Amino acid sequence: MGNRYLFVDWEGGGNLPPALTLARQMVERGHRVRVLCDPADEADVKATGCEFVPYTRAPHRPDKSVESDFIRDWEARTPMEALARSRDRVMFGPALLYARDVLEELEREPADALVVNRTLYGAMAAAERVALPFAVLMPGIYEVPRPGVPPIGLGLMPANGPLGRLRDYALGRVLRHLYGRGLPALNAARRQLGLDPLGHPWEQLDRARRVLVLTSEAFDFPAKRLPPNVRYVGPQLDEPLWAKPWRSPWPPDHPDPLVLVGFSTTPQNQAPVLRKTIEALGGLRVRGLVTVGPALDAAEFEAPANVVVLGSVAHAKVFPQASAVVTHAGHGTVIRALRYGIPLVCLPMGRDQGDDAARVVAREAGLRLSRKTSVVEIREAIQSVVEQPRFREGARKLSQAIAADIRERRGVRELEGLVAGSGVARTKASGARARSSQKSASRRDR
Repeated sequence: MGNRYLFVDWEGGGNLPPALTLARQMVERGHRVRVLCDPADEADVKATGCEFVPYTRAPHRPDKSVESDFIRDWEARTPMEALARSRDRVMFGPALLYARDVLEELEREPADALVVNRTLYGAMAAAERVALPFAVLMPGIYEVPRPGVPPIGLGLMPANGPLGRLRDYALGRVLRHLYGRGLPALNAARRQLGLDPLGHPWEQLDRARRVLVLTSEAFDFPAKRLPPNVRYVGPQLDEPLWAKPWRSPWPPDHPDPLVLVGFSTTPQNQAPVLRKTIEALGGLRVRGLVTVGPALDAAEFEAPANVVVLGSVAHAKVFPQASAVVTHAGHGTVIRALRYGIPLVCLPMGRDQGDDAARVVAREAGLRLSRKTSVVEIREAIQSVVEQPRFREGARKLSQAIAADIRERRGVRELEGLVAGSGVARTKASGARARSSQKSASRRDR
C-alpha cells in the first residue's frame, strides 16, 4: 500500500520544479501526494499527477505576474535587505498562517509524512505539533553555515589560511544574526501551536527527520561535518510545464557552435544584462539561442542575424547540442548545463546565484562575471568557455556525478524511509492529532 505525503511549497521561482520532480516520482511509486502551495501553481502540480491544495491564510500568488510577487527582492539594495524581505514575508513573519493552512489540510485529509520547503518554518512547526515525520527540501546547495564552507549570500570561494577562516566565522555570525531576527515571530507561532520555544530558527531544521539537499554533493563545497539528518540526494530536473518544444532554425550541419542564454524565470531586473549578452553574441561566430522566460516578453528584444530570442525551450532538447550556456547562475539552469557537460558563463543577479557561480568557477566548469560587466567582457568570456578545453573538461567531470545521482533516485528512498509501520494506522493517528491540534489552536485564538 502506498503512503500519503503532503508537500508544502510556494511560488518562489526555481524552488518548486525540483520539489515537483520528486513529488512526481513518489506518485509513480504508488504513493498519494498532495501539494499545498500557491494558486499560481495549480496547473504545474496537476501535471505531475499530484493533488493540488491552495493556501487560504498564508501569503500566496494568484498568478506568476510581476505584480503578484510580494517579496520583490530585486528592489533590495543589498543582499542583507533581500534576505530580510524573504525572512519577514515568507520564512517567519507569516509562520502561523502557514501552520494553520497545514493543520487544516491535515484535518481534511490525513497524511503519513510532510515534505516542506526549507523556507516554510511555520509548516515545519505544524508537522512537529501533530508529531508527523517531516523532511525539509533544500532545492539547491546546503544553506546553513558549516565548518570549512563559506557562508552563503556573497558568492565566496573557500577560505585560504587563518584570515579566510576568520572571514567565514565572522560572516557566519552575521548570517546567524540575520536569521535570528525572525525568531520572535517563529516562537510566537510555536506558542500558539503549544510548542516549546527555540533558541534560534535553525533549530527547527534539527526537528526534521531528514534535510534533503537537491543537488550533487560533487557540485557543492565539501564540509568538514554536517548535521546527522542531512542527505545529498542529487538534482531533480523535470522540465517546467511552461517550457516549449523547440525546432532549430539552423540546419543540422551548421558549423558554428550553439550558445544558449537563460536567465531567471522570475523578475530580477535581468533585461539590461540580457541585452548586453545578445549584443555580445552578435560579435561572435556562434549561433545564439536566448530564452527570456515567463517574466519577460521575447518581442521586446532586438537580435542580430545569428541570434534567436524565444520565450522558452525544453532544455532536454537543446542542451545536448550546446557548446556553452550564459546564465544568471540559478541552480536549475547551472545543474542542467553541467548534467550535459556544458561549460558556463555566470552573471549572478542575487539570491543563491553568486554561490552557485563560485562552485562553477571552483570546479573549472566556467567563468563568473558581474552583472555590471561590459559587452566586450561578456563576449570574451563566451569565447573562452567555447574554445578552451579545460572548461568543458571541468563540466564533463561534474556531469558524470550528476548523472549517477539522477539514476539512483535517493530522494525517493529517503522520503519512503520517513514512514514506518502500517500506513492505515499512521493515517488514522495523524488525522486524530491534526484535529486535536486545530481545535486547540482555535481555542487559544478565542
